[in-house]
Amino acid sequence: MICALASSVCFGAASVFQAMAARAATPGTGGGVDVALMWRALRQWRYIAGLAMDGTGFVLQIVALRTLPIYVVGAALAASLAVTAVIASRVLRVRLRRVEWTAVAVVCAGLALLALTSGKEGHRSGPEWLPWALLAAAFGVLLLGVVGGRLPEKPRALVLGLGAGFGFGVVEVAVRLIDGIDFTDPSWYALLVGGGAAFLLLTSALQRGSVTTATAGSVLGETIGPAIVGVVWLGDRTREGYGWLAVLGFAVAVAGSLTLARFGEPPEPDDAGAAASPARPSEPGPAREP
Repeated sequence: MICALASSVCFGAASVFQAMAARAATPGTGGGVDVALMWRALRQWRYIAGLAMDGTGFVLQIVALRTLPIYVVGAALAASLAVTAVIASRVLRVRLRRVEWTAVAVVCAGLALLALTSGKEGHRSGPEWLPWALLAAAFGVLLLGVVGGRLPEKPRALVLGLGAGFGFGVVEVAVRLIDGIDFTDPSWYALLVGGGAAFLLLTSALQRGSVTTATAGSVLGETIGPAIVGVVWLGDRTREGYGWLAVLGFAVAVAGSLTLARFGEPPEPDDAGAAASPARPSEPGPAREP
């Protein structure tokens, strides 16, 4: 559980740096997913720092996934938005409203319930078709990005965010299925394709359209699906008699995280004193054409 929470801290801090770098990168033309955007973002030191934090968080996530049920780790990762909100309030001087401080407390309460009620991770390997289904889902995330990038602004943000969440969810399940280094195992390729596609879609969503909507979609995509897979096929269980309380804790943690979804959005980089000005609660428009 300590590794899961530490992973959440890493991901929460990384999102602040990556969101600011994505907005500072030179905008591309058109409204779809911009493959070259990640390369332009890599020229920003903040994005590099965010990737380093993501790498550390991923290692901690792997340790957590090997010892805890997926639904616990997924809820902890969603709680990274609470970390982002707290960092934004201190570093970027973003003013949290009372409802948002309440949401931070709600997330902590949900995680506490999960910590008290969760059992050990399941030891099932799942059906034989599951790794191949994961690989198909990973490529489906890429396809979802192509289709979603052509949608109007509001549905585009939601679809790209959901796609990124599905990609991260594929990574969570793949980590549980991998058993040693075996490159004939489709789970390895599902992890690589799903993780890469998720980063691509999330980076595009951070620059284009409503980042608040995209962040909320990502939280839903990376928590609910993997949790179901863990319980149904991998044997994840709660402590005897505490199933209802674990469901309540999971729902509470995710609901609190969704309330904090606006903290996926950084201040505008070209505004004077942007780092010290409060973030606007309103939704941002699409990136300006060059």
